[in-house]
Amino acid sequence: MGSPLIAAWVAHAAFWILLFHGYLIGELSAMRAAVFVVLWVLGFVGLPHVPYEPAHAMFPSFVAILDIALVFIAYHGDVRIA
Repeated sequence: MGSPLIAAWVAHAAFWILLFHGYLIGELSAMRAAVFVVLWVLGFVGLPHVPYEPAHAMFPSFVAILDIALVFIAYHGDVRIA
């Protein structure tokens, strides 16, 4: 198990956590949450069919982009660490 696999797990975990958290705090409506789930499904189903050979390996990066969008929506900007 290498660091790309761990990064993919972190991206997927963050996606579902951010999705539910955004919905629970009221920043994501049911419709917006459904749009993110549909985008996730489209990436999961669609990326392996892209004629570019390593496209199937781009799914974790696609999920990470969705994570960034969810952070901007749920927290109204970037998360401050310090």
